[in-house]
Amino acid sequence: MFVFRIHTLLGLVLALFLASAVHASEAEDLREYVDANTQRLVDKLNRERGLYDKDPEAFYRKMDEALSDFVDFRRIAARVMGRYARQTTPEQRDEFVVKFKRSLFDSYAQALVSAEEFEINVQSATINPQDSGRASVQMEVVTASGNRYPVTYSMYKTDSGQWMMENVIVEGVNIGLAFRDRFSQEMEENRGRIQAVIDGWSDAIQSLNLEQEVDKS
Repeated sequence: MFVFRIHTLLGLVLALFLASAVHASEAEDLREYVDANTQRLVDKLNRERGLYDKDPEAFYRKMDEALSDFVDFRRIAARVMGRYARQTTPEQRDEFVVKFKRSLFDSYAQALVSAEEFEINVQSATINPQDSGRASVQMEVVTASGNRYPVTYSMYKTDSGQWMMENVIVEGVNIGLAFRDRFSQEMEENRGRIQAVIDGWSDAIQSLNLEQEVDKS
């Protein structure tokens, strides 16, 4: 009986060790994957800085091309709608995905293209020990003046095995949650008229001051 328990214990230790090794290897692969996509986006952004003022539509198309295989906008938009998504038609959900994506570009494109030079250092990736299909990636944005901003990507693995970004946390502020809170507020102000919220989403996002949220965190 004692020998059996020792063998069982050793087997469990070996299994845990192997699982940790697999997670460590996959985490490094994920870090490299996110780093490659991030640097590609930064390079594209730096190349296209002047395009935003000349041709905003072309700028949006290029950014969409760069992000569509890495960011799951449909999943993020559904989470922003939260429980209200059940009240929408498929057409309204499709419309909100388009509006949501465009609102992000409208709100932040100008800030990005006019910002000082910056670099993004992807530092580490961590696979969720309770769910191997979830992970977080830690990185740091460093500006030319030396300011540093911690950023975390929340990632999930699709059925096909591809990692996609589903949320962003900037300096401790959960951006997806901030958007969801805003959507709920808009639903209250519009007395549950979800189409009105979808139609006015761009204006709602422009009035959402995330810098104030960062200061409060």
